[in-house]
Amino acid sequence: MYKLTFKQFLPINRQQAWDFFSSPKNLADITPKRLNFKILSMSGGNKMHIGQIIRYKITVLPFVRMYWETEIIEVLESESFVDIQKKGPYAYWAHKHSFKEVNGGVEMIDELEYAVPFGLIGRLANYLFVAQEVRGIFEYRFNILSQYFTKA
Repeated sequence: MYKLTFKQFLPINRQQAWDFFSSPKNLADITPKRLNFKILSMSGGNKMHIGQIIRYKITVLPFVRMYWETEIIEVLESESFVDIQKKGPYAYWAHKHSFKEVNGGVEMIDELEYAVPFGLIGRLANYLFVAQEVRGIFEYRFNILSQYFTKA
């Protein structure tokens, strides 16, 4: 099991952060374009809720598309939510998104736990490129969000 934590200060209030991040529609805007992220379906509409299922596809390599299904398993309104992978490329994936009021804005905290399939081969793949890819996605988000909320 691998654990990663990412923190970012945003010059907005917690409600603004919640409104943006709790809307699955905004995921495509903060995901690297090369992944061709596309939501295929969302249960229960656009308002996030426990039990919501989101199905999407991404392109992980040229001409290699993966389907991913996540479920929202925890929601603390305006504070945090947790999504887990139901189907997808990982053996396990849990992502907690938290929003903490701080002086002048909000601290966004992403806590990620994941495991790769295929035993030793999977661990080697994680060492060689999976961990780097995951960190790269969050670095991309950091940069996009810095630009987006500085302009707002």
